[in-house]
Amino acid sequence: MKNTRTAGIIIIGNEILTGKVKDINSYYLVCELRALGVEVQRISVIPDDIETIGSEVAAFSGRYDYVFTSGGVGPTHDDVTMAGIAKGFGVNLVTHEGIRQILYSRFKDQVNSSLLKMTEVPDGSDIDFHGNMRFPVVSFRNVVIFPGIPEYMQSKFSMIREKFRSSVFHLKRLYLNCHESNIAETLNGVVEKYKEVTFGSYPILGNPEFKVIITAETKSEELLKLALDELIDRLPGDFLVRVE
Repeated sequence: MKNTRTAGIIIIGNEILTGKVKDINSYYLVCELRALGVEVQRISVIPDDIETIGSEVAAFSGRYDYVFTSGGVGPTHDDVTMAGIAKGFGVNLVTHEGIRQILYSRFKDQVNSSLLKMTEVPDGSDIDFHGNMRFPVVSFRNVVIFPGIPEYMQSKFSMIREKFRSSVFHLKRLYLNCHESNIAETLNGVVEKYKEVTFGSYPILGNPEFKVIITAETKSEELLKLALDELIDRLPGDFLVRVE
């Protein structure tokens, strides 16, 4: 899978690190990106701190094809994601006139300095006013900047998701009525032989039908079939419940 596009996700917010809010954005993004053929290689959760945001985003940007941030975008004191990204890449924050016009159109004479903070983006950012978005998607280089509110983040991603589509992953699941210890040596041997196939083994508790789920995934449908056929051939006949 050498040509697979990679991604890193950075969840920004003290509220996540202190347990005040449950992170569901990273799970959503992982599922969406996997379906698009993008491999998420790391998820980081960091505080609302300009220095930390800057160093983390810059590091991810150099390591992965895409970086997705969530959180810290808004008018309040702890919304410092834009400032952090600007600092991390050594650029200034600049006012974007298109965003400024949106704010004045919506809030009219209620616009104040706090709201105007939302017009500031890292110099050189791309602003996507796709569709009927209430607020555009801001990206800087290979970094896509999302708000932390799940409904807003999901709505924005759904409008631009096709930009990230790559060749798909092929996935199969084997349901086994045995313990991991019964098949570990066999599985390890197949894993060693088929290095381009990603295997996973997951014990399941409390299910009378099966006790283990084995997953096998790769971008080559032919290779997946070869690996699965060999694994199934090596398993005792009464272990395999079904394949999906």
